[in-house]
Amino acid sequence: MKNLKIQIYKKREKPETIITFPLSTLHISVQLLPKKIKTILEKEGIDISQCSELVKERDIKGTLVELENPNERMVISIEKR
Repeated sequence: MKNLKIQIYKKREKPETIITFPLSTLHISVQLLPKKIKTILEKEGIDISQCSELVKERDIKGTLVELENPNERMVISIEKR
C-alpha cells in the first residue's frame, strides 16, 4: 500500500505536524485534512487531489515536493508500506 505523507516543519529538526493517509483513499482523505494544512497547501497552489493517479504507478516513491521558506518547510512524499 502507498501512503501520501505531508510533514510540516517550523524551525525545528523534527516535524511539527505529520499527516499520513493511504493514496487509495485520497478522494475521502482530502476532505478530512485539517484546515491549517488545507490553507498551507492552497497558499502554495498545491492540489493533492491530483495525486490520485499515483496509486496506479508501481515504482513511484519518495519526495514529490519540498517547499521551504524562512519560517517553515513542507515535504510531501509517497511511502510504501
